[in-house]
Amino acid sequence: MTQVKTPVAAAVPSASADRLDRRRGVELSLIVLAVLLSVCGYCAVGLARNGSLPPGAAGYGAGLGGLALGAHLAVRLCAPYADPLLLPIAVLLNGLGLVLIYRLDLETPGDVAAPAQLVWSTLGVGLFILVVLVLRDHRWLQRYAYVCVATALALLTLPILFPAVNGARIWIRLGGFSLQPGEFAKVLLAVFFAAYLAANRSALAFTGRQVWRLQLPTGRVLGPVVTIWLLSVVVLVLERDLGTSLLFFGLFVVMLYVATGRTGWIAVGLLLAAAGAVAVGWLEPHVRGRFAEWLHPFASFEAGHGPGQVAQSLFSFAAGGVTGTGLGLGHSILVGFAVKSDFILATAGEELGLAGLSAVFLLYALLVQRGFRAGLAVRDPFGRLLAIGLASLVALQVFVIAGGVTGLIPLTGLAMPFLAQGGSSVVTNWAIVALLIRVSHVARREYDGSVAP
Repeated sequence: MTQVKTPVAAAVPSASADRLDRRRGVELSLIVLAVLLSVCGYCAVGLARNGSLPPGAAGYGAGLGGLALGAHLAVRLCAPYADPLLLPIAVLLNGLGLVLIYRLDLETPGDVAAPAQLVWSTLGVGLFILVVLVLRDHRWLQRYAYVCVATALALLTLPILFPAVNGARIWIRLGGFSLQPGEFAKVLLAVFFAAYLAANRSALAFTGRQVWRLQLPTGRVLGPVVTIWLLSVVVLVLERDLGTSLLFFGLFVVMLYVATGRTGWIAVGLLLAAAGAVAVGWLEPHVRGRFAEWLHPFASFEAGHGPGQVAQSLFSFAAGGVTGTGLGLGHSILVGFAVKSDFILATAGEELGLAGLSAVFLLYALLVQRGFRAGLAVRDPFGRLLAIGLASLVALQVFVIAGGVTGLIPLTGLAMPFLAQGGSSVVTNWAIVALLIRVSHVARREYDGSVAP
């Protein structure tokens, strides 16, 4: 009887065939598409407003394309295994944000923000390139966890020395220059939480006292990280930056849950968040006013004082319908002074419609999903917690802002990542994407079987 032999090449795939496709060409193609979509939106605004192409369309496309190409070359050179979707999503969101801010600038000739936002975007991409080039291994950050937390607390405390802006002390203003240190502090706190929880995850999960169904860690283990979190929240409450306080609280609970794997922390976090919201809303008139506007958004309109910001935002969403009025043809500028920051989603909802707004939310969801994927794929606990923490920052911020603008939850005063006017925000979000790039590079390289970093 003749024995049939299976060829070795067919039975066992070669090492080169098993190697993971780096997909840098896919990334470049998506970046080109993102830049083209942004330029088309810029041109659509000019055609809708003036019947002709805006004079700066070529310069805008060249500038955004140059920034995106520089970021792509840095990834191709130093992080070739990185996730190919992270950078194109960031480019598209940043480009769309510049388009929306430029569109709103046409309604406020005395308050032009798009050029400054483009400068901040350039600084953000520059920081992205620097992180990708210099930070060859994300685990290097774990050594400087306490330096990060000390710097974060210093940044959070610094605005107390400066005058309040719109009732909150969250800005550093020197002449015409302004900076929001809390945006940078959130990344540093994420690094500290990831490093501390990674080093003590076993003690957090398996030691302590059983209270009902929740396993509480010992105070010696949980005490330092809770102390740091409480200090940051107290400082933010004193500065009346309650939106960032909520963001930090959500980050702490999510990372604690990921480190321990105990769902009880989610329940405890929700209960504490609800209790804190009620207490602050009762004691702080500014927050109480936001709660009142959330519960009765049309009260001022019915009283004859005109619609408030939330009511005007809801009118904008209703006017947009499913397909929108078209870029440049809406009236969301009526929302008020925060339309370029807190309420920029109202412009997207009115002029792009439900379809366009859903596409924007899907971009954010995909960015968060790829961050979670990188965290779950990487082998070291610090990288896992860091990636999931950074992705959770984006997810929480989008939820809090979108929920406030659409009337789902009270307003918090945060900036929509990449879209809204705000230099500190756009620079920080580019740093978050850079760190996710580094973690995803290590995760995919380990999966590929290459040498350890």
